[in-house]
Amino acid sequence: MQKKTPRRRPPQFELIAGAVCLDFVNTLDDRFSDHPKELLASYRDLVRFAEDAGSLSQQHADHLCRHSDQSLQSAQRALKSAIQMREAMSEVFYARANGRTVPKAALAVLNGYVQQAAQHAALVPHNGHFEWQFDPAHDNLESPLWPIARSAAELLASDQLQYVRACASPTCEWLFLDESKNHRRRWCDMTKCGNRAKVQNFYNRNRKPDE
Repeated sequence: MQKKTPRRRPPQFELIAGAVCLDFVNTLDDRFSDHPKELLASYRDLVRFAEDAGSLSQQHADHLCRHSDQSLQSAQRALKSAIQMREAMSEVFYARANGRTVPKAALAVLNGYVQQAAQHAALVPHNGHFEWQFDPAHDNLESPLWPIARSAAELLASDQLQYVRACASPTCEWLFLDESKNHRRRWCDMTKCGNRAKVQNFYNRNRKPDE
């Protein structure tokens, strides 16, 4: 796993999935509703996601934002690539979470991004072992995608893949990694979706028959 960079400013994104790649899929909120909410509305949003996830330092994030202001077309292409990668990830992980066959086309697209990321990664010594590190590439506007692609590759190739879940709330369905002891977690966040479900169940059990 790549070492995370400490975050120094308040987060913009709610990262509750337990894996960067799953949090990235969740940046299309209300995905299965009639009105999905795009949380990556600009290149700056992509950079802030990477910073919140700990894969970019604040200094590098600020540099990429400044560079994107001077290269608007390149920034737009990078954002388009990010969304294409995210949607391929979405198809792959939702298929796995719901017991469906993974679409070959989506996996092929994702593999392209994984291979692209691998070209910029190297193993480096760290505290007696080794870790993946991406080359600085401070002016490469697609660099925020590389750690996300590697996160997806590592999860798909791990024994943790069987614990990828979609939130049981029909108004949410965010992806998350079920790291609970018995692996029977149903909600992306017990304090939100889980609590709302409990309140609704309590209401249903206690309402009067004529209500």
